[in-house]
Amino acid sequence: MAPYAMAILCVFLGLLFTFIFWPKHQKHGYKLPPGPWGLPILGNLYQLGTLPHHTLRNLAQKHGPIMSIWLGNVPTIVVSSSIAAELFLKTHDSVFSSRPPSQAADYILYGRKGILFTEHGPYWRAVRKLCASQLLSSSKVESFAPIRREELGCLVQTLEKAAVEHELVDLSEKISEAMENIIFRIVLGRSKEDGMDLKGLVEEALNLVGAFNLADFVPFLGALDLQGLKVRMKKFTTNFEKILDKIIGEHEQDYGRMRQEKPRDFIDVLLSLINQPLNPHDEQVHIIERSNIKAILIEMLIATYETSAITIEWTFSELMKNPSKMTRLQQELKDVIGTHRMVEETDLQNLPYLDMVVKETMRLHPAAPLLLPHQSTEDIAINGYYIAKNSRVLVNAWAIGRDPNVWSENVEEFYPERFINSKIDVGGQDLELIPFGSGRRKCPGMQLGLTTVRFVVAQLVHCFTWKLPNGTLPEDLDMSEKFFTASQRVHHLLALPTCRLVHTCP
Repeated sequence: MAPYAMAILCVFLGLLFTFIFWPKHQKHGYKLPPGPWGLPILGNLYQLGTLPHHTLRNLAQKHGPIMSIWLGNVPTIVVSSSIAAELFLKTHDSVFSSRPPSQAADYILYGRKGILFTEHGPYWRAVRKLCASQLLSSSKVESFAPIRREELGCLVQTLEKAAVEHELVDLSEKISEAMENIIFRIVLGRSKEDGMDLKGLVEEALNLVGAFNLADFVPFLGALDLQGLKVRMKKFTTNFEKILDKIIGEHEQDYGRMRQEKPRDFIDVLLSLINQPLNPHDEQVHIIERSNIKAILIEMLIATYETSAITIEWTFSELMKNPSKMTRLQQELKDVIGTHRMVEETDLQNLPYLDMVVKETMRLHPAAPLLLPHQSTEDIAINGYYIAKNSRVLVNAWAIGRDPNVWSENVEEFYPERFINSKIDVGGQDLELIPFGSGRRKCPGMQLGLTTVRFVVAQLVHCFTWKLPNGTLPEDLDMSEKFFTASQRVHHLLALPTCRLVHTCP
């Protein structure tokens, strides 16, 4: 078929799609929420740009905090205020607790056998209960404190050498390496090894899951794989499968020899439950198999490694751009801990300004600016708007954190003091600040993430003074970001460390 004929056919099919489907989304006198017009076939996909959370906030400022767009042929609702978020994530949480289908999740997560991308139902409830009780409970998070302490101690030693030799440090890379070792030891029972590019594979998984895949929104184009994503997914699955089979196999051998000992990491915990029913009291009984273990492990790595590293990196970026805030945090650490010892995790509860700094970073730079998408399980009317079954819902946590109606006039500024005497927290109950989401689909690894982020930030701020290189002024620090599932710095953060503690840097 000639190119011009193909173009005419695509336009015709798009107009036909619009004619057939648009009227169906008006019912019982209710209309879709307002929103911008889109193109045939693509809908509003072409408008998202490289920073979709920015674009969607700008559109919401014109069309409202509950806005409708079309991503291909998928009706999508964009939520951009805390009041609107409460309707979707609290009031009608039961209707919006599922996840939409995803080609990446099907390929990478063994048919969505994990927890984050799994549709709502008995299997999801059983896996969430398992992860909450066996992997991410307070006692489990606390049991891995020695790993965090050891790996962070190694990072401090490396930075001390750099400080003595007045070397410039790629802080982004150092933080990433430390988080890589911490999370991989907790989840997989090992740090990075030669021949195992775990970091590269986890980053690839994050990119694949976060991509706006045409196959998810325009299914008849999915077979063409115009973006090359299917090829990358197959390659990822093959490479990661080999590594996981090797690691799980080694754990199975060790587990047989040490059955009486306590589990050492997440894999040990999961292996102790293999071939057991996930939900023995439900009509649908699901048995834990190796594919379930692999899916859960991949999600744990995606959800913990990258997001924690990104949050720490943004925290240091804001502290170095705002030296007075760095000074105040260092003074709190000095007052509480002194100058003769390093930070311990037990100190974190006595550092309120640290807590405010991390909250403020998550307000301005939520690791997932657009929370993982939700999907409606039935037709529903909200605020007089009709939302059809199987509509996708995007909650713009980045826009909610910058809502001037909530956060006052200096909404774009890094100002941790705004949380003094404030009851707003990140736990999901306060919809003004939801970096971990809210409701049934709130991130189950919140406590692990918060503990890790606070501990790393406290330790590195307490042990070192940080300066920008080459005479760069704080106000000139480049804060450009790029977007996949997470929002990352475009350029690595470079800094010069100087030791602060009495016993360091002789």
